[in-house]
Amino acid sequence: MKESAVLGIDAGGTHTDAVLITGNGARPRLAAWAKVGTRHDDLPASVREVLAALAGELGGRDAALLSTVKRVTLGATLAVNALVQGRADSVGLALSAGPGLDPARFGLGEHVCVVPGGLDHRGVEVSPPQTGELARRAARWRDEGVAAVACVGKFSPRNPAHERAMGAAAVKASGLPVTLGHRLSGQLNFPRRAATAYYNAAVQRLHNDFLDAVEGALSWAGIHAVPHLLKADGGAAPTSLSRREPVQSILSGPAASVMGVMALCPETEHGCSLLLDMGGTTTDMALFLDGSPVIDRDGMMLRGRRTLVRAMASISIGVGGDSLLAVDGAGQNARVHTGPLRQGPALAFGGARPTLLDALNTLDGEDAPGASADRGNLAASREGVAALAAAHGLDARALAQKAVDDALTQVAGAARELVEGVNARPIYTLAALRAAREARPQRVWLVGGPADCIRRRLSAALGLPVASPPHAAVANAVGAALTLPTAGLEVYADTGLGLLRAPALDLEERISRGYTLDAAERRARELLAAHLAAEGAPDAVVEVVEANLFATLDDGGYGSRDIRVACQVAPGIAGRLAPA
Repeated sequence: MKESAVLGIDAGGTHTDAVLITGNGARPRLAAWAKVGTRHDDLPASVREVLAALAGELGGRDAALLSTVKRVTLGATLAVNALVQGRADSVGLALSAGPGLDPARFGLGEHVCVVPGGLDHRGVEVSPPQTGELARRAARWRDEGVAAVACVGKFSPRNPAHERAMGAAAVKASGLPVTLGHRLSGQLNFPRRAATAYYNAAVQRLHNDFLDAVEGALSWAGIHAVPHLLKADGGAAPTSLSRREPVQSILSGPAASVMGVMALCPETEHGCSLLLDMGGTTTDMALFLDGSPVIDRDGMMLRGRRTLVRAMASISIGVGGDSLLAVDGAGQNARVHTGPLRQGPALAFGGARPTLLDALNTLDGEDAPGASADRGNLAASREGVAALAAAHGLDARALAQKAVDDALTQVAGAARELVEGVNARPIYTLAALRAAREARPQRVWLVGGPADCIRRRLSAALGLPVASPPHAAVANAVGAALTLPTAGLEVYADTGLGLLRAPALDLEERISRGYTLDAAERRARELLAAHLAAEGAPDAVVEVVEANLFATLDDGGYGSRDIRVACQVAPGIAGRLAPA
């Protein structure tokens, strides 16, 4: 049988990594890996460079393996980095909730417009939408630097007509791209759907620029497999779907590191482990319990707001090897802050300003762990940190220690926040509900570029043993390569109205008054399987994860059924990587 391969690409704020993994049904094998710097001003070049470097690592006869790639999966921290650093696009948010609720309470950003009009809980119009003021505001938004618009109505999953009217008015007045909330989730949580739509719009341009870059580079390299992008829940979606719902992949970077550790560390099968992925820009954290990642059942959290995106329980903070050092005050009372901003690489790698990696280089000697090419130019680090210290009346080592201590304090605080948050409610993993026990880490798995430089210090700060798996520097790309495609769908049926709706598909169908929960489950599975087949992922195995039926009275006083079904293709990995 001809050997085939899967390709994983992880585009981080600092580096872009690629791995090629082979294996026909047997345990997957890492054939080659490559790492290059991410060029934010030329993403296509970054992806072409990493693919060229990967071909170079394969060399000779094995270079033909690239032509056998059957699946390409991408992970990226570009969107979450932009949000953490406050560099995502500005969004105009149009909200409509009808009588009894002030939607402005749930606004985000500086450009919010409340649209009069509303629906009741069944999707029946109470008052028509009045979009005149929205049109006037949207016309000004482009001149004010707004790059996209999000439109959200309270009961839009039951009837999207008002959202569509808001979207049409915004497009006509501004010409800006529009996100409609009902296309992202069928759940009836208005505040979370507003946040979901807002962040979808905020990262869509950056997200699609990245996908354009990757698809162009793959074509250039002669790779024609349908690309997929990792989602926050550890699954992967075709890029055609991901372009419409980039919010699902904002945390694809953290998801990639989780799936990578699953593939690289069989030890996660037992007990509880904390994952730390420290890159150049952020540190991402997640938890494993008995071999399965812990899921955040309340929805992905972004900048303090809950969304309706199913996600792993994770935290991202603006601390990484390239995080800038900032000093307040002078002398021994000076306060040194690490992050969240990044402005290029560390001084050790040709940057202009001192970073966390430069502070670590200043503290450690030539024979320190990782004191090789991974640490760059040690002299440049020390000279730059010394100059910053002198400007504030500090010794270079004292400033460096303060910077490292601040970074460790932030990491330890975020880890405690994650663990306490997970244990505050029933614990769910990708595999099962684990409500009967706590998730208290006994060990830490550390991946990412600065891992060798900071492992010992992290162990002391966290009070736990810290280890790095094989191939830790490209764990995210390994996770991307081995992640299986997945998706989810929600379907609503109201027998009183005689309607079945799948909001994410913009689909409505007539149903009978005798429509049952079993029929809704079958239809939901059929719709999701057909949708995935159309998006390039045929033969998906769909499972129902939630099915509810509520008895109600329709407008005529007759009994009816209100049905909700949620189904999915469960996330997972194709296998564990074979030892080198």
